[in-house]
Amino acid sequence: SEIMLQQTTVATVKGYYDAFLERWPDVGALAAADSGEVMKAWAGLGYYSRARNLKKCAETVAADHGGAFPDTEEGLAALPGIGPYTAAAIAAIAFDRPAAVVDGNVERVVTRLHAIDTPLPAAKPEIRAIVAKMLPTDRPGDFAQAMMDLGATFCTRSKPSCLLCPLERGCEAHMLGQETRYPVPKPRKAVPKKRTLMPIFANREGEILLYRRPSTGLWGGL
Repeated sequence: SEIMLQQTTVATVKGYYDAFLERWPDVGALAAADSGEVMKAWAGLGYYSRARNLKKCAETVAADHGGAFPDTEEGLAALPGIGPYTAAAIAAIAFDRPAAVVDGNVERVVTRLHAIDTPLPAAKPEIRAIVAKMLPTDRPGDFAQAMMDLGATFCTRSKPSCLLCPLERGCEAHMLGQETRYPVPKPRKAVPKKRTLMPIFANREGEILLYRRPSTGLWGGL
């Protein structure tokens, strides 16, 4: 679920998640699956490198870890496709490890709570250090999910519900009346435009010739 939720909404992920687990219910089944079938099941979620890395991750866990995931941030981060955020989220939520889980929602809560003027992404180390200090000694998984939900439901980007927020009294941005100023974004770069020509070859029977792109680069593996 953490891999699927990278840059994809919960509403979009739900159906894919259920179908994926029904087809490959454990890491061993995914490790043994045909890569083409995994990519086909992922179709529509986008960012296909996630599916390739998830397959590699399952193969690594099955081959090198006896089919059991490592239960520490460090061990999880060493697996294919699992970066610092995902490793912390899995460690906290699945294994109840005291890991500082920082996604976009948590960044928004913390930058407002402390009125952090450093733009993102430069502010990320400071935010992570603050979250690490806030971590409770027990139920770190619940704390991680609560912080993410707080950002997703009350401390929203454009119209935060400050009167309902349990952190309202200690929130520096709220005291300043500048909630939506935070987090401070970095200056935007001009978005490059690309044109792509896609020829389609078909025979008289209506069959279409398909070519699989290299696994890396734009639309890798499609």
